[in-house]
Formats: sequence, structure tokens, C-alpha cells
Amino acid sequence: MKLHLKVWRQYGSNAPGNWAHYTVNDAAADMSFLELLDVLNEQLIHGGEDPIEFDHDCREGICGSCGVMINGQAHGSQAQTATCQLYLRHFHDGDTLTVEPWRAKAFPVIKDLVVDRTAFDRITTAGGYITAKAGAAPAANTLVVPKEQADQAFDYAACIGCGACVAACPNASASLFTAAKIAHLALMPQGGPERRHRVMAMTEQMADEGFGDCSNHGECEAVCPKGISIGAIAHMRREYIKALF
Repeated sequence: MKLHLKVWRQYGSNAPGNWAHYTVNDAAADMSFLELLDVLNEQLIHGGEDPIEFDHDCREGICGSCGVMINGQAHGSQAQTATCQLYLRHFHDGDTLTVEPWRAKAFPVIKDLVVDRTAFDRITTAGGYITAKAGAAPAANTLVVPKEQADQAFDYAACIGCGACVAACPNASASLFTAAKIAHLALMPQGGPERRHRVMAMTEQMADEGFGDCSNHGECEAVCPKGISIGAIAHMRREYIKALF
């Protein structure tokens, strides 16, 4: 299987970037997209060129480390699929794939396809936690939570912080990420005591990081590898209104 790649190369946030063109002649249909980049990097190293920098860790769609734009779509065209779980069988022999990093002011490029996503860490640090002592698992489980509420909280907690929502949003908004962190804690009894401080602190930090505002395009929901609903943003807005009074 032969694939042509048009890859964004950039050697730092202040360095000019450019497109580089490569061809991989021996790609296998069962390779993941990251394995394709591995093969390309081996090819580049053998040719005396610098390998392409890209983020990865678990390669199981869990950690959120990976993430690139593939043909203009965050994580590629497969719904609810992280880049590391995207397989080459979804492409055709001879295809040209355009690969670039997340594009957002708050995600400056470190090198090539790697961006600095520590803005997400600072949003989480601002209030994405609870300080209530819930006890060990058996003690915590004695607190009854309605199943519908628990299921919704679990769905929001599935966010892996990959940043695809920001990359896909025309405003580079981090609202879906922030809302998922706020909503899943607000839905649980343990998160109740700090819910007002949490929503104020996290939304203020989100604004301070330079992310844009949400204008309900819904692109974030469409590209989220965990299928997190845009309803989380509505939940965050309700929490914010309540916190004002």
C-alpha cells in the first residue's frame, strides 16, 4: 500500500513552518496512523533526515496524548476514534494525506506536530477536582447516586483532554473540555460543596489562556473521540448562572 504524506514541519513556536512531502511505499492496511508515522520516521532517519515529532503514549485511545489534523479533520474522518486507533484500512492505495498540528493560539507549536497543551492542565488545576474526603471505595459507595445521574457524570468524565475540540472549533474554544470537567463533578454529590468556586475559577482560567468563545457550531462534539455531548456546555452555563447568585 502506497501513501503520500504532506506533513507540516516547524522547528519551534517562533520558527517559520513549511509543508514537506513524503511517500511510504510499504504501508500495511492493519497499521495504525501512528505506526505509519513510525515507518516514515525510520525512513527519514535512514536517509539522514530529522524524524517528524509527534505526541503519543498509550496508543490505546485512552491517554489523549496523540492528536493531529488529518485531511483537515481532527483525528481523521472516523467518528469517535483517536489518531492512535485510526487504521490505514480506512484509506486507499495512492491516497495523499495532509497532516498538521492542532491550530490554536493557546496551543503553540513546540515542534512539527507537537503542541503545548499545558493550558488544559492549568484549567484543571484551577478547580477540576474535589477536596471532600470521600473515604475508601466501600465508604464512598454507600452514598447513593441515581443511575441516570451517575451515567451522565461518567460520560463527561470520559474526556481524555486530547484537544480535538479546540482544534475543530472555528473559535478555538475549550468549552467542551472545560464543561466536561465541570459537569462530571457537579453531577456527583462529592462535587457539590465546591461547585460554585469550580465553575467560576475554571471558566476564568479558560478565558485567561486565550481560548475563544463557544458559538454552538457543534464541531467539538463531532470530532470528540469519546463522543462527549455538547450538552456538557449547556450544563456548564447553568452552573455558571447559578454561581452568580
